[in-house]
Amino acid sequence: MTGICLLTLICNAVVAQTHSSVRLDSQVYYILEQAELRGLCSPLPGIRPYTESIVVGKINEILGSEGKRGLTASERDILMQYADNFSKQKPGIDWKRGGYYNETAIGKNNFPLSLNAGVTADITGSAGIYNSGDKYYGMESWVTLYMNGDLGRNVSYNFDFSGGLVRAPRRNLGPYNTYYETFPVHEETAAPEDEYVNRKINAYSEPMTYFPYTYQKRWDGSVFFFDDLKGFDEWPNDFAGGYSLPAELTGSFLENKFIIRLGRIAHEWGSTPLGSSLAFNQMARPFVALETEFSPVSWFSMACLTGALEYYNLDGIKDSSLTFQNLFSVTMYQLRYKNFISFELIDAVVYPKRFELGYISPVTNNFFYQNNVGDFDNMALTFNLKAQYPGLGNLWLSLFVDEMDLTSNLFTLDRQMIALQGGINILLPFLSFSSLQLSYTRVNPYCYTHNRNFNPWYGDLRMETGYTNNGVSLGYYLPPNSDELLLRFKTMPAKNVSAHLQYQLIRHGADFGDSAVDGSNLSSELDPDDRNTNLVLKRFFLQDGAYQWLNIIKIGAEWNLPKLPVTLFGEAGVVISFFTDINEDANVTGEAHPFSVINTSEYPKSTGFIINLGFRVFSR
Repeated sequence: MTGICLLTLICNAVVAQTHSSVRLDSQVYYILEQAELRGLCSPLPGIRPYTESIVVGKINEILGSEGKRGLTASERDILMQYADNFSKQKPGIDWKRGGYYNETAIGKNNFPLSLNAGVTADITGSAGIYNSGDKYYGMESWVTLYMNGDLGRNVSYNFDFSGGLVRAPRRNLGPYNTYYETFPVHEETAAPEDEYVNRKINAYSEPMTYFPYTYQKRWDGSVFFFDDLKGFDEWPNDFAGGYSLPAELTGSFLENKFIIRLGRIAHEWGSTPLGSSLAFNQMARPFVALETEFSPVSWFSMACLTGALEYYNLDGIKDSSLTFQNLFSVTMYQLRYKNFISFELIDAVVYPKRFELGYISPVTNNFFYQNNVGDFDNMALTFNLKAQYPGLGNLWLSLFVDEMDLTSNLFTLDRQMIALQGGINILLPFLSFSSLQLSYTRVNPYCYTHNRNFNPWYGDLRMETGYTNNGVSLGYYLPPNSDELLLRFKTMPAKNVSAHLQYQLIRHGADFGDSAVDGSNLSSELDPDDRNTNLVLKRFFLQDGAYQWLNIIKIGAEWNLPKLPVTLFGEAGVVISFFTDINEDANVTGEAHPFSVINTSEYPKSTGFIINLGFRVFSR
């Protein structure tokens, strides 16, 4: 199938049109979501990022549907501005965009080619000030050189080279057992034939100058401190350099009904609001992948992707990658009824590298196919259901299944490794492109994790197949054994301004200290034996150990300066943190216990003020 797709891509490239992807941090995704909520456009694709041609087509559709529900003058200006941003530029240098644009035609058939090049800069300063007297300062300073263009009508390309200076301090919280603490086998005494062995790893806080679970590292692989440029280091606690190399080659055919892309970019799969996906979230690190999307009719579409995941550098470039050599394959089927109902099935697998045709095939169910090739891989299923009433809002439900046993207790066993989410989006008609979102997300212990296993293809190495890439979850941004209540108000009151106000309550089982709760870290491993009978392998959220409660209130805004190629942005707020604990030993009795607020040196109360301020020049 892949060979046929590539042949089709080459043979159909005849007349230029831009099909490069639109970055997921663009405000245009929010605008399109609001337009879909109001019934101003047909249902949006469930596969993001969108190509520029899809975005322009949707904007034109929205502007053409003005008579249906009406657009304010401000909303029309916003749409026209984004239509202009994604339109083809005049040849030559454009100083307002910081780019050079050129287009030509070659050969007897005047085959069109275009080449664009330019530069962008993105600089952010951050600070975290805490009531303990601790003060932290961070920085993100990135300069990007890009080259993109079209190879005929159907094919587009984009290459970025970004270099950055980064500082994102975090705290070392202490050791954590990958298995529960009383697990009988330990690394130092394990025989080579022992497959399941405990490890003690270091647990770290979120970066102290950013709001919890919002920091997205932009560097590829490792960072480099200036006193050792040959070193491959894990994290920029002090100033360090890094680079990022996103790129893509994208073909679009049959009026955007068939899209194929080879690239290394960020993704978000699912029709839930951007940033909400439990299966394939924009917070995940990018990786090289080949993906296809096919939408033959308005009520059905399917997509598949296979790519090579990247290791997390904890022990150097060789040792860290030795046991993390994984591919990721995912397929999504989407059924729609007009602009009212959407249902999606997402079938994903993380597996040690090999040419496994069943996982690559979009017509083979990965979840059941594993039964044919052996139990060595990490399977996952996701179900999304969204109901919408245009002009009012929508509601959605999502279920991510990492491991589940319907014959066992669904409410207490750790082996029920699932994530659940429900939410509602309400339109606010009195402001331009404004909405109120309320959602609740629960991620069970051990969800997104997996045991290290011996594998027939890798001899006596214990291979890691967690649902992660470069140490970051491929799914939702919360770690295992967490929940979140999210309330967000967002608006675009004027052509060049957007703003948001947000409250979050996040609760997470401690992955450090004497009352650490098993299954609370992405590196956790679930005991493969006695999962139904071992008292330790039960969960009682908030009642089986120490839990951190985070109350987060923040406000932010973005302003595109008129007539200048500069965007100012900022976010500020407060994080109120405290811990609760039980009076019994953590998770050793198989029963729930009352909990109460504590304040110890290990689990202290804390109030922090966070501020991020920055600007972008020549943003795309």
